[in-house]
Amino acid sequence: MNDCLFFGVNDSPKFFKNESDSIRKPIQFKFENENENENEKQIKQISTGDYSTIFLFKNGKAIEYLEDSNENPQKIQIENIQKVTVGNLNEAILTKEGNVFAKGENINPNNPKEFINISSLIEDINDRIIEDIVSGACSVYLLTSNQNVYGIGSNEYAQLGFDSKTFKETEKPILMMKNVSKIFSGNNSGTVFLLNSNQELFGCGNNYYGQLGLGESRKEETKIHKVTKIQNIPKGKIIDIKCGYFHSIMLIENQNQNPKRKLYSCGDYQYNGLGEDENTYEFTEIKSYLFENDNILEISVGSSHTLILTSNSKLIAFGINSFGQLGTGNTKDQLIPIQIELPKLRFNENISNYHLSCGFNKSFLYYSPFLSSFSNLEEDLIKLFRRKEFCNISFKTENGEIISAHKLILETIIGQDENQIEKLKEIISNKSIKESNQIFEIIYSNNSKINPKLYEEIEIDMNLFGSIEEKMKELIEFEEVKDIIIERKEKQYKFPKLILIMRSELYREKFLSVTEGDSTKFTDYSELSDKSFQILEYWIYSNQIKDEIQITQEIIDEIEIGINYFQLNQTNPNLFDLLINKFKN
Repeated sequence: MNDCLFFGVNDSPKFFKNESDSIRKPIQFKFENENENENEKQIKQISTGDYSTIFLFKNGKAIEYLEDSNENPQKIQIENIQKVTVGNLNEAILTKEGNVFAKGENINPNNPKEFINISSLIEDINDRIIEDIVSGACSVYLLTSNQNVYGIGSNEYAQLGFDSKTFKETEKPILMMKNVSKIFSGNNSGTVFLLNSNQELFGCGNNYYGQLGLGESRKEETKIHKVTKIQNIPKGKIIDIKCGYFHSIMLIENQNQNPKRKLYSCGDYQYNGLGEDENTYEFTEIKSYLFENDNILEISVGSSHTLILTSNSKLIAFGINSFGQLGTGNTKDQLIPIQIELPKLRFNENISNYHLSCGFNKSFLYYSPFLSSFSNLEEDLIKLFRRKEFCNISFKTENGEIISAHKLILETIIGQDENQIEKLKEIISNKSIKESNQIFEIIYSNNSKINPKLYEEIEIDMNLFGSIEEKMKELIEFEEVKDIIIERKEKQYKFPKLILIMRSELYREKFLSVTEGDSTKFTDYSELSDKSFQILEYWIYSNQIKDEIQITQEIIDEIEIGINYFQLNQTNPNLFDLLINKFKN
């Protein structure tokens, strides 16, 4: 069963036959014949724009509601879908294999209702595996496994990073920026932000209302044609940025403050999207008693309204409400944040599994425990395989294509017996390139969700028993594979180069810039205590903290410094959450 609430405009597209065109209070959303499809229709993600909404399910299938579909959803004929994203005039789909299919007037003008593979149009064939996709109003942005960002579609507001007077649009992905870790935009936005691995923020596109946060002195620049560094960003880690047509909302996290996360905004207040009563041309904190003691879990932005979900199960809204998209029960706009009354949620003891999706003038609150299906370590291992950095072993598929991998990772997971490598070569020699890539991702992550059928086929032969954390932890004892020395005041620490590349953006950049014969010794300038460094060391291998370690507030504060210094990836499980839980217990 699904737990999904809807409110807002009900005729673009029409979800409910017997309801008015403006649904002003959250009501339960149900699919036709939901009871007959209970196991299949477990929502993973909802993405909604102006004229269409896509529902992605746990099984990798999706349906779309279109404005002209007369309430009947259409099945999307693409399999193994990982993520969906909807803009004002486009839709895009990311598959588990790293391919992106998109449609829309600015993507495929000759046949705007047909999905085409836009990732295959990238000129650099080594840059065609896509890790993430984000839609703007009339553009789609692609983040590749090599951390490059491409844009496709409209450039009306210079949102592709080129002069909008001479470059109107493109039907082929164009490179916008390298060394990007995350993309931020919005389904009705002509603004885009790009975050690099050093937590430096860049942006381009529509700045008519100050949506890029460049400062009051630059508000007269209505379009930013080049990807430009955003200055005066609030201190802390950028968790998310959501862009509307008139405003942008940023979520920042600082572990040593309470609450840990704060909201900041920039743009034009008269469109009621900021929770403020004056224009803000730099990112300025949004303050409200409603979330001053709550941790903000998630934000979502439509054209000119904002929803916030907090750890205390509060749904907070502000902005334009002409279609009831705030869920207040009326159509009165709200300049300041207001709490929305919700029906009792079936799973509200797990509020972190609820998610928001704002369209142009509609809103969803839905339950999905499937959005974070991989652990941090699994994600990093898969990313290592896709990037192809420092590979040292090759395999040939049934059609003769070559796939490169890392011998150290393979031997750690499937065993050091040379017969295991030969077994793997034989398996790959009878598989297509698509199946072969999936097999390697299964082995690297030891996660059956990538392709359960293939996992079952290779599980016994490839010795995939046991968790990936336990297998990677064994590397701690293998001194012979440690080829990098980190020198500290108190002692030296040795690591395998691959592990540092995989977990630390700092060392990834270092190793990519060195040439053969350069030093294998690096000095740690973080000034962490030896105990805190050892905690980081153990977590880097295993995603775990040793049971016997005693956690203090001083250690938690030091770990924050270490995470920022080494630029460690922080997703699921979050190292801070592990530390704090252990500290409390």
